[in-house]
Amino acid sequence: MASASSLKAISSLYLSNPIKSASPSQTQRLLGFNLSHSFPTLKSTPTHQTLSNSKNFTTEAFFGQKQKTAEPSSRPTKVQELNVYEMNERDRGSPAYLRLSKKEVNSLGDLVPFSNKIYSGDLEKRLGITAGICVLIQNVPEKKGDRYEAIYSFYFGDYGHISVQGAYLTYEDTYLAVTGGSGIFEGVYGQVKLKQIVFPFKLFYTFYLKGIADLPAELTGKPVAPSPTVEPSPAAKATEPQATVKNFTN
Repeated sequence: MASASSLKAISSLYLSNPIKSASPSQTQRLLGFNLSHSFPTLKSTPTHQTLSNSKNFTTEAFFGQKQKTAEPSSRPTKVQELNVYEMNERDRGSPAYLRLSKKEVNSLGDLVPFSNKIYSGDLEKRLGITAGICVLIQNVPEKKGDRYEAIYSFYFGDYGHISVQGAYLTYEDTYLAVTGGSGIFEGVYGQVKLKQIVFPFKLFYTFYLKGIADLPAELTGKPVAPSPTVEPSPAAKATEPQATVKNFTN
C-alpha cells in the first residue's frame, strides 16, 4: 500500500502542472483543418420566423409549390328547357326487335334498335331524328311493360345533337342523363324527362340543359300539351322549308 509521503508527492506534482486548454490555433494544427470552415457558425433566429419557415418548407416539400386558389368556372350554369316530340310514323322500319334471349316472352338481353322523327315542342318544325338502342333489363308483367337501359341521340340538323342514357320504361315517366352533345350543344349536361304518351308511337321530352349558350328561338316555342291526339303541323310533317331547321337530319 502507498505511503502517505508518496501520495503527497504525487499530489503536489499534479497541482504544480495544471492542464491548459489548447488555443484555437493549436487545435487547428493538431486536427489538420479549420473548424470554422467545417462547422459554420449558427445564427439565432426568432422563434416565430422559424415556425413560419418550417410551415412553408413542409407545404412546399409535399406539394412542390404553393397551392393556387381555384378560379371560378366560366361554364354556363343556367338551366334551359327544351321540349321535343318523338313520333313513330311507321315509315322507318322502327323499332326492330332482336330476340337474343330466344324466349317467347321479352327477356333480359333482348335488343331494340330504333329511329324516329322529332318535332319542336310547339309541333311547328321538323327537327330531325332519334337514333339509338335499348337493352331489355326486365319484363314487368304486372305493369304490362318493360324496363330498358337506353343509349340514344337526338339530331337537330346544323344545330348538332344531344346524347342521353338511362332507364327507359314503357309504362311510366322516367328521367335520363344528358351525357353530351355537338354543335351548339357541345359541353351540355343535365337531364331529360321522358313522358310516354302512346308507346312506342308518341313520346314527349322535356330537357333541362346546362353548360351551353342560350338556345335559338326556333327551338324554344311554347309546347303543345302532350296528349294521344297531338300531331305535327302539316307543313312540318311535309318538311316544307319554313317548317324545318336548316339541314334537318332525316
